[in-house]
Amino acid sequence: MQNTRIALVQMEALINGREQNLAKLKKYIEIAAVNKAHIICFPETSIHGYSKNLYEKSAEPLNGVSRILGEWANKYSICILAGLAEKAHNKKPYITHLVVQPDTETGIYRKTHLGKSEKPYFSEGNSLPVFKTPTATIGIQICWDLHFPEISTIMSLKGAEIIFAPHASPTIVGDRKSIWLKYLTARAYDNAVFLAACNLIGENGDGQSFCGGALVIDPKGKLIAYDFSSKEGILFADLDPELINRIRKKDTKSMRDSFYLQSRRPELYKELLHQLSAEKE
Repeated sequence: MQNTRIALVQMEALINGREQNLAKLKKYIEIAAVNKAHIICFPETSIHGYSKNLYEKSAEPLNGVSRILGEWANKYSICILAGLAEKAHNKKPYITHLVVQPDTETGIYRKTHLGKSEKPYFSEGNSLPVFKTPTATIGIQICWDLHFPEISTIMSLKGAEIIFAPHASPTIVGDRKSIWLKYLTARAYDNAVFLAACNLIGENGDGQSFCGGALVIDPKGKLIAYDFSSKEGILFADLDPELINRIRKKDTKSMRDSFYLQSRRPELYKELLHQLSAEKE
């Protein structure tokens, strides 16, 4: 990993407000570019706004959005992570996050774990990709995904150095900072990754409100940047690669710098799969 400046956005995204939402994305991309960020991450469904029962109408194929974001990525020399409702052929829509880099094929992550209230309206993704950027290898998990530790482990084993966690967490679930620090620190610490989360904020125009929040945790579980001001905005964080590069070196002599995943014993974990099979029967 190299020195990486990231930008995390908490923003209001309106249902049926695609053009307005995209205009807001562009504004923040311009700010991030001026501040020399390498990667900017927007919240879950930042392009379409978050709503379960309207997505059959508002979901769209990826081509149009990918083209627009691709133009901005090239113009501003930045990697853009942005979320939308993706139209799926003969299926319910996906909750999708795009990885758009200059002169590079668009990367796609589709939310793999849906909450109970989402399952009637969306399709689940079925892959856990990681994406190489010029300064770091990254993974994406969307909101509910972060409650499943195995995903972070798989992404770290695949080489992810930063895991971005875009959310659409409503106000009703409570204070994001105290809740996130219960489990996102563990995802970062156990897997030796930076963890960067951001959330929708404000109203969606369909009766839902979101509590916002953005934070960054280092590979030792230390909170290094945050913004819980309850206002739209952009949070910058400079990620120093020295710590993660030291941890990831296979010849490290210090227990303090252990990459715990190198000591895993997968042969002991087969019961996880057996339990899953039994639950499905």
